[in-house]
Amino acid sequence: MKKLIDRASLALIPVVLVLAGAMPAFADDAAPAAAPAAAAAAVAAAAPAAKLDSGDTAWMLTSSALVLMMTIPGLALFYAGMVRKKNVLATIMQSFAITCLVTVTWMVAGYSLAFTNGNPYIGDLSRFFLSGFGANWDQPFKLGAGVDTATQTTVPESVFMMFQMTFAIITPALIAGAFADRMKFSAMCVFMVLWSLLVYSPIAHWVWSATGFLGQGVFGLPGAADFAGGTVVHINAGVAGLVACLVLGKRVGYGTENMAPFNVAYAIIGASLLWVGWFGFNAGSAVAANGRAGMAMTVTQIATAAAALAWMFAEWIAKGKPSALGAASGAVAGLVAITPASGFVLPGPALIIGIAAGVICFWSATSLKHALGYDDSLDTFGVHGVGGIVGALLTGVFAFQPFTGTLDPKTNEWTGGNVGGLPQFEAQVVAVLVTLIYSGVVSFILLKIVDVVIGLRVTAEEEREGLDIVLHGETLG
Repeated sequence: MKKLIDRASLALIPVVLVLAGAMPAFADDAAPAAAPAAAAAAVAAAAPAAKLDSGDTAWMLTSSALVLMMTIPGLALFYAGMVRKKNVLATIMQSFAITCLVTVTWMVAGYSLAFTNGNPYIGDLSRFFLSGFGANWDQPFKLGAGVDTATQTTVPESVFMMFQMTFAIITPALIAGAFADRMKFSAMCVFMVLWSLLVYSPIAHWVWSATGFLGQGVFGLPGAADFAGGTVVHINAGVAGLVACLVLGKRVGYGTENMAPFNVAYAIIGASLLWVGWFGFNAGSAVAANGRAGMAMTVTQIATAAAALAWMFAEWIAKGKPSALGAASGAVAGLVAITPASGFVLPGPALIIGIAAGVICFWSATSLKHALGYDDSLDTFGVHGVGGIVGALLTGVFAFQPFTGTLDPKTNEWTGGNVGGLPQFEAQVVAVLVTLIYSGVVSFILLKIVDVVIGLRVTAEEEREGLDIVLHGETLG
């Protein structure tokens, strides 16, 4: 009971505090004492596989395709539906172009900087231009081979690299929602390539590589728990988006002209594609077709539905009507928040995470944005930045150790791994702060450099005419 009370006291978010009374219901999910035979089986199951597994490889290939679908067409349609008609094609083009740019950038250097051993802060260039891929193309990949914290997979390195590439693609694409309607296409291309190499790859290395300092733990704390990208993807993109919209300034006519979405149906279709693709994002991060992937898929569905309902009812109470766009935005907020927790939590906590994300992201995308006066066009920070923070912190509260720990066959006790409690919560706070500061500062510097060299923003006249015709010479019709 004391452990449950300690966990509840860490839940600083008001909605979670209200629902914390439900936490005793999750006590039944505690790991039971295992019989010696079962304990031995658990230890054996934890041993790394020595050969490729066709089922795991098939699942990871499928997951890679699902995550790519999240950017094109999912995010492209979601964002395009929320801008004005004169900017629809330019918005879709941003997602499409980023997909192409980051694919090549990741192949050339991004993957090597993120996932080779290097040092605690950055990888080396041993996989520059994916060199060395021909040597073991049909062998299982070992992440961090040669160090004590190495992780054996049952898939080829090409599949692991491709899966991670789709993450590297969608993260900068998310940023584009914050500066929609006003950045030059040339500036966007240069900024995204630099950002991918100098911000995304280092943070991915810190959290997900075998040698990264956040993943290994700092200040005597456990390693940061980020199963599928709360810090690496969503907080990272969210704060970069906030910095971008502040550096570029507000859209012409913001607050005085009608900037209603051109086609909410596009946005709903895009959000639906994101929802389906997110199963590859979260369940695929198990890098295997196993029970952890199944749990990640389960909690993703639950949190997403809860967040959509929470946003919908919050909007209903605040504005008198529940909007379709609000429900879709709430679903995305739930997807964001459950992402870092998806491989670490059980269904009950997932419900709480979803409700918290829906209410808090509704507040951040409406009241907070209006109070502070920044023009985050499509609420990149309000949904991804804030939702990522909510999910990352609550992962520290609700992490379920048997997903990551090791069962001692002599004592039948779980050791190591991530487990909810004050130390893990503190580790999550550190990871969130480090990501916010690094991404914010470096994004600001890169934007300023690009502005000096080629200029960031279209002219006011071009903005009024619309980016479709000005930047691409095309119109929707």
